[in-house]
Amino acid sequence: MHLPPALTHLRHAALIRFLLGILLPLIVIGVIAEDVLEKQRFAFEQPVMLWVHAHATSVLTALSLFLHAFGGPLPMGVVFIAIVLGLWFTRRHSLAVFALLGLGSSVGFAFAMKLLFNRPRPELWTRLVVESGASFPSGHSTVAAALATFAVLLAWHSRWRWPVLLVGVGYAVLMAYSRMLVGVHYPTDVLAGALTGLACVLGAYSVLGGSPRLLRLDEQVEVNTHA
Repeated sequence: MHLPPALTHLRHAALIRFLLGILLPLIVIGVIAEDVLEKQRFAFEQPVMLWVHAHATSVLTALSLFLHAFGGPLPMGVVFIAIVLGLWFTRRHSLAVFALLGLGSSVGFAFAMKLLFNRPRPELWTRLVVESGASFPSGHSTVAAALATFAVLLAWHSRWRWPVLLVGVGYAVLMAYSRMLVGVHYPTDVLAGALTGLACVLGAYSVLGGSPRLLRLDEQVEVNTHA
């Protein structure tokens, strides 16, 4: 039995999304988490952080401090709630549920992992910001990657696909870099955080059907016109 080309394409896209966007990130997170749980050190982390610190400029430092404030729990909480409520009250209900599940789960998983692994923060130099709580994974990086992934999925079937992809990836990468520059996270913290955000949003998309129809911004709600 031959499947229609459109259905075959959807199945291939779903398989690629699962393998590269969900399964592979989870494997990488698991490998890192195992060593973190056993209190093992990663040989490359200190050299990477010292390189980032040595090449910090006034512009990069100012940008990192801005991203620290912008990516904090309160601003991002407002952004997440605004997205969900904005979609819901404009009658894009399926998108609102997707946003709530994808963005919310990324925050929940990052918080749970912090409690579970309780990794101390780096102490390589005087930190530029005050942070409490555990280091693994980076909450800022998790949220940035989740937000970027959500935006890219929404724009994927539009003419804004590549601009949104470039901006989203750039935002997530800069957020990860900034967390190392201010001295509050290891490279594996930001990597695990970014992969967590990616996997959570793509996982939510798959759970809700993984269909381009889910991402339609012009979703219509049936209105009862009978008297």
